[in-house]
Amino acid sequence: MSEKIGVVLLNLGGPDSLDAVEPFLFNLFSDPDIIDFPGSFLFRKRLAKLISNRRAPMVKGQYEKIGGKSPLKEYTLKQAALLEERLNQKFPAKVYAAMRYWKPSTEETLHEIEKEGIKKVILLPLYPQYSKATTESSVKEWEKQLNLRGSSSAIETTLIESYYDFPPYIDAFVERVDEALERFRAELRQDTHIVFSAHGTPMKLVRQGDPYSGHIKQTVAAIMRQGSYTQKSSLCYQSKVGPMKWLTPSTPDTIKDLASQGVKYMVVVPVAFASDHLETLFELGIEYRQVAKEAGVEQYEVTTGLNDSPLFIDALARLVFEKVGITGAAEAATGTN
Repeated sequence: MSEKIGVVLLNLGGPDSLDAVEPFLFNLFSDPDIIDFPGSFLFRKRLAKLISNRRAPMVKGQYEKIGGKSPLKEYTLKQAALLEERLNQKFPAKVYAAMRYWKPSTEETLHEIEKEGIKKVILLPLYPQYSKATTESSVKEWEKQLNLRGSSSAIETTLIESYYDFPPYIDAFVERVDEALERFRAELRQDTHIVFSAHGTPMKLVRQGDPYSGHIKQTVAAIMRQGSYTQKSSLCYQSKVGPMKWLTPSTPDTIKDLASQGVKYMVVVPVAFASDHLETLFELGIEYRQVAKEAGVEQYEVTTGLNDSPLFIDALARLVFEKVGITGAAEAATGTN
């Protein structure tokens, strides 16, 4: 294969400074896949402005506690660089990042691809579980930007839709859970409850047939099976916004319920996220840690995000190799011959 292939890592993005928090939130709540109810198109922008303005002070305070910005861009660009190095062992490739609600935007990334003269692109979402609010929204934005360019941008695009139960991806999670369990004394590990926390979605999406919640359950089952864990486990959901009914049970309620049942040790696994960001570092790492402490939990640990895990980069490489038809993907991903 001599033609250079472009790979675009799709992600939500996050504010890269405190000043970027409000415009980031505005972009998020302007998305019709986020704010979607009858007639919402008539005043979506005004509503997004109102929500972002009201939420910005609170969210800024949260970002201040994790370093004043989201680390998501840095992790995604590092994942892109590591993946590009791995892919180039087998064929010419250039890996980019496209953030749905911040920078580098899809438009900016597409411009760079055109400058490079790349005509074939693989979209690789950093959302392992498919949802209308994540993968579908990012793909729609890609298609919108392509259409704005008309026939002048003849880029052939393929999509890796999901990989929620892909064994190499699950291996990366098992490694992170094992690392977290090592923080407990050996005699406590079997009594440590594994709490899988996923980003919630409105129940409206579930009723519309969104596969996300089903994918999450399959990811959890695969981690428990592949890791040969015999500890008790729970699945719950975090990050609810607004008055609509969301997936339940909530993560803080689950923590309190487990504590009331006598659970003293728990490891929390942010199962829907590929990298650490506000939801893992602040929500799970700070806010819910306090909930656990007040409920009587004696040791509360959160697994590290997949971030630049070599196993996770291997998993992404294998997905791409399979997409382009390279056989022996396992050996290719690890760089062996």
